[in-house]
Amino acid sequence: MAEKEKEKRGKYRGKRIKKKVCLFCADKSQFIDYKHIVELKSFTSERGKILPRRVSGCCAKHQRQITIAVKRARYLSLLPYVAS
Repeated sequence: MAEKEKEKRGKYRGKRIKKKVCLFCADKSQFIDYKHIVELKSFTSERGKILPRRVSGCCAKHQRQITIAVKRARYLSLLPYVAS
């Protein structure tokens, strides 16, 4: 039993997970606008759902702004609620 546990731990021991950097913090962007449809599409899945922070790599502050912008764009029919 102990040997199997060591094998499992050994698989990931040498691999380092690279931390994602927030795109908006790196570019010093102050405001995320709902009118930038191309930019917002990269933060939605092919089904139309908003991607979570762990997938998009944004910080909490910018993830909240993305969520608000996507919801506003959906309300104005700039983005679809669901993919057809």
